[in-house]
Amino acid sequence: MCKCPICSIEMRYVFSARLLNKYEVKYYYCSECGLLKTEKPYWLEEAYSSAIASTDTGLVMRNNSIGRKLASVLFGVLAERGQGFYVDIAGGYGMLTRVMRDYGFNFFWSDKYCENLMARGFDYYPELGVCRAVTAIEIMEHLEDPLGFIRDALKNVNADTFIFTTELFEGKPPVPGSWWYYSFETGQHIVFFQRQTLEVIAKKIGLYFVSEGGIHIFSKYPLSKNLLKLFTSRFSIFFSWLSRKVLGTKVIVDHHKIVDAISNKSISKE
Repeated sequence: MCKCPICSIEMRYVFSARLLNKYEVKYYYCSECGLLKTEKPYWLEEAYSSAIASTDTGLVMRNNSIGRKLASVLFGVLAERGQGFYVDIAGGYGMLTRVMRDYGFNFFWSDKYCENLMARGFDYYPELGVCRAVTAIEIMEHLEDPLGFIRDALKNVNADTFIFTTELFEGKPPVPGSWWYYSFETGQHIVFFQRQTLEVIAKKIGLYFVSEGGIHIFSKYPLSKNLLKLFTSRFSIFFSWLSRKVLGTKVIVDHHKIVDAISNKSISKE
């Protein structure tokens, strides 16, 4: 028996697929919320022998694209003007954190399982105080307990908004071989959502939900769907450029912060 981590009802078996080219894994579907998930993922330690899958050839392009949309959304929908703090949770190598700081936003990195290579010096610490929002980019499909992850992410940084991306399907689960997002070869994607699934999650955790242009948001406050649609459209290129003009990129400022930190550390050792 397999219970839905969202609805807690028994899920229906729909198909099996070979993961990591060796494990025959069962997939289950929830008729209540539309969630699709694997059986209990006993293969994860092997799947995460490398935190970032070698097949993820879209890593750089995705971070640049998401960074542009995210800058546009934070600037236009959340009306950020430089005072707020943000955390990119499960931030991988730190690429998105660096991209967002380049746009002028006070972004910080957090990840239990990956080394911060590109946003060094900007790890999140509780001492930073209240964060306005948490971002979780291409993370939800990796989680055994999506509800718990969202609740903990918001609680740990005292944020009121959770911004994320994940590919959605509609209706019946896609047939194996017809949807690249299953990522059978890596074994890292273990849960898959529909829009209705995200709406059910929002109700479960008592948050508003809005989704447009590949950006999904849970928030304690209602956000305009029309604004989100505008700021994730092709005009996001302009708005992300505008955010950098208004906020001022942190490229040089961050450079000096890191140099000062290195210098102070060297002095303290002498």
